[in-house]
Amino acid sequence: MTTTIELNAEELDYKLFKSLKAMYKNRKIRLTINSEMDETEYLLSSQANRDILKKSMEEAKRGEKILVQLSDLSK
Repeated sequence: MTTTIELNAEELDYKLFKSLKAMYKNRKIRLTINSEMDETEYLLSSQANRDILKKSMEEAKRGEKILVQLSDLSK
């Protein structure tokens, strides 16, 4: 049997775990956490990433850019 429960982290509480324990009493269960992160969240997720992004944006504002052809990347 597979059951999927989707909720926000703020909704996790003792009551939820107590309910799961009662529902699946004496059975082995597996909890899998899947946290989706979009590109913006990833880019801002660490100080190093934020610094690189800030530097790149400043370079772009100054007109310092590197033009790359997509076809050149596959070579």
